[in-house]
Amino acid sequence: MDDLAVAYVLKEALEGETRVAATPATVKRYIKAGFEVVVQAGAGDLSFFADAEYAKAGATIDTDGSKVASADVVMQVAVPTVEQVDRLRDGSALVSYLWAYEHLDVVQKLVDKKIGAFSMDAIPRITRAQKDDARSSQANIAGYKAVLMAADHLPRVMPMLMTAAGTIKPAKVVIIGAGVAGLQAIATARRLGAVVEVSDVRPAVEEQVKSLGATYIKVETDEDLADAGGYAKEQSDDFKKLQQQTLEKHLIAADIIICTALIPYRDAPVIVNAGVVEQMRAGSVIVDLAAERGGNCELTEAGKVVSKHNVTLVGTLNVNSLVPVHSSDMYSNNVRNVLLDFIKEGVFAWDLEDDIVQGALITHDGQVRDERVKEALSASGSDA
Repeated sequence: MDDLAVAYVLKEALEGETRVAATPATVKRYIKAGFEVVVQAGAGDLSFFADAEYAKAGATIDTDGSKVASADVVMQVAVPTVEQVDRLRDGSALVSYLWAYEHLDVVQKLVDKKIGAFSMDAIPRITRAQKDDARSSQANIAGYKAVLMAADHLPRVMPMLMTAAGTIKPAKVVIIGAGVAGLQAIATARRLGAVVEVSDVRPAVEEQVKSLGATYIKVETDEDLADAGGYAKEQSDDFKKLQQQTLEKHLIAADIIICTALIPYRDAPVIVNAGVVEQMRAGSVIVDLAAERGGNCELTEAGKVVSKHNVTLVGTLNVNSLVPVHSSDMYSNNVRNVLLDFIKEGVFAWDLEDDIVQGALITHDGQVRDERVKEALSASGSDA
């Protein structure tokens, strides 16, 4: 065909974002599927993918960023700014994280420009969507990296060592949350030789925890603590109190606590209170992957590594950007899987009847498709 769909890889504007939404490997797949691919110059530099590699894969390098205005599909990682959206062609498609409830000004601009915005954080948790699920792929890497960060700050070694100079006991690690990040943290901590205990509000994960060689900390309750998609949901105050009582002795005795408990679009539940931190052994470490939403630890400071009561609290944000090569590999594969489902003979179009599109396409043709986002926009005084 003469007029192929143009897919554009945007250079990330968010400070500290080192990932890229397409790699040279996925560029080849796009071209094979019928896209023309344009990559903004320098888009892959921080992920160690040079412009020359993209060009070799068949992409056109856009040196001044102007070609984004004519692209049919634009892909990126971070939530776009209003200014970035304003540069897109009216009626085009955007694939990125959006976190729509928290970026209503961006949503309004997407509506104004009639852009079909597919939100990578809103992909439904159904079997067919597993290949598209960026939240899971990125959580996997974050869970791995969190343990390495903890080990780096810990003034002890992780495994048991039996030497002529004496025996060193293994480090004790408590992991809060047994979702994708938590399960990878378990596996990584176990590989490093630690003794691992795990707390999660969903009893259904106990078998997975034990299969990885960890001990499950059970909180006895009849409360239903998982939503229809299998994610943890907001708990009652009574359960939170019971959970803290059950966990306290395990947390105080830990050398490392890895916090991964997040509820989508909500503030993170506070599970490690200041009193627990005060009683922990000097030199212990807490890595709080929930820092971006307030933290599972009461004393976490988002974006900072601090010491309080002789305990190191790691509140590093965007942990995936510390591992940009494989974070980009996995994210770009998720985006590729989304887009290749909707390209036919060089023509790209969303299938509005598709289950995944129905869950994740937030705006389309000047309308907000997600009812909860529409309500939020209405409450904010927007006219979409």
